Amino acid sequence: MFSPPGAGYDRSITSYSPDGRLFQVEYAIEAVRRGTTAIGCRNSEAVILAVEKRPQPLQEAAGAEKIFKIDDHVAAAIAGLTADARVLVDEARVEAQVSILSYDEKIQVEECTRVICDKAQLYTLNAGARPYGVSFLIAGIDPIKGPQIFMTDPSGAYWGYRAIAIGAGAQNAKDFLEKEYQDEMSTEDLKVLTIRTLQKVMDEELKPDKCDIVVIMKENPEFKLLTEEEKQAIIASL
Repeated sequence: MFSPPGAGYDRSITSYSPDGRLFQVEYAIEAVRRGTTAIGCRNSEAVILAVEKRPQPLQEAAGAEKIFKIDDHVAAAIAGLTADARVLVDEARVEAQVSILSYDEKIQVEECTRVICDKAQLYTLNAGARPYGVSFLIAGIDPIKGPQIFMTDPSGAYWGYRAIAIGAGAQNAKDFLEKEYQDEMSTEDLKVLTIRTLQKVMDEELKPDKCDIVVIMKENPEFKLLTEEEKQAIIASL
């Protein structure tokens, strides 16, 4: 009997398969694909993050967060393992405060992303560890470059986007965004597009308690989590 392809090479993060694959990283990416959908969009004035929520009937909000505040001007939406995300978010929060204390300036969005990705990449190198099973959308108002969004990967790679999605509905969401997104969209239209995209990929009716939305404006960079009433107003306009 022949062993199935990849047998043995998926038992250690430090072993490449003969065709150059790291199966443990691919398994982590699969964990992200099975996570709740997160969508990020930006224009020249703002960044917007929206995430799907799947609350249980008796569940409270604590511990079920899918969007995290890193600093006033930077937020992170996740798809994958929430426990892994919290550890990496804490790393980014520390670096954000270090930037203020050491240089008296807010951390750049790409530097914040690099902090998370450097830690994630480190866990693809060490035997006895496993990769972090989470991807991030890091969005914020960069002190130099303005609104920015970066998507991270469990391998430690990252890419910049104007509009992007991660999680279970990522492919359908990206297809929709490629058709509907326009660089010159107003912030209000961008909010509607983000929610429309989330609605397209959800398996159930979109309601205010089934999603979280964060908006950070360039004019006054501040992490703003929309209220139930604000979400309902956007959903009603669809």
